[in-house]
Amino acid sequence: WLAGHIRTSGGLGSGGIGPLVVALVGPTGVGKTTTIAKLAAQEKLFKERRVGLITADTYRIAAIEQLRIFAEIADLPIEVVYKPEEMERALHRFRYFDLVFIDTAGRSQRNQEHLQDLQAVLGAASPDEIHLVLSLTMHEAVLHDVVERFQVVPVSHFLFTKLDEAVTAAPIANLCWKYEKPVSFVTTGQSVPEDIEVATPEAAAEWILT
Repeated sequence: WLAGHIRTSGGLGSGGIGPLVVALVGPTGVGKTTTIAKLAAQEKLFKERRVGLITADTYRIAAIEQLRIFAEIADLPIEVVYKPEEMERALHRFRYFDLVFIDTAGRSQRNQEHLQDLQAVLGAASPDEIHLVLSLTMHEAVLHDVVERFQVVPVSHFLFTKLDEAVTAAPIANLCWKYEKPVSFVTTGQSVPEDIEVATPEAAAEWILT
């Protein structure tokens, strides 16, 4: 019964002409950069797709370094975008790729200026998919607040992290029902690339009920 009421996307879309451009957005500390590393590694290793990385998280030098080191290990090209107007150049470099992931700075959902910066970055990128990354370790009221405030950007999917640390996965069902967004993935640990699972209705029901 529960499986029939949870929308899932079964992972990423297939894209059309040109690369599929996927941006991850969300508050600080939810694991966006690690999640991008997992997704990029899986797409390259298991699906043999050409993957490019763009980081627009120039607020945290550590985040750029983290993604740079991963890109080097995984032999993936990376572009750093400091201003929205640099996004076009970065995307142009990857125009013949299959997939481009954009890592964005963690934004406090209560800082209006930060959210406007995010709008500018995403406006320049025009991604095909925008996944709002939400940690299942957050209190459910905070999760709802995050989703409400991130509605200033056209979020297409929810991506949940830290299932392995969560007391309950019930917010998956509650948020998906309320906001009518599909779940794309759930992360289940720190290891790259294996600790991420594609969301299916059956898997989501299992996460919630266990």
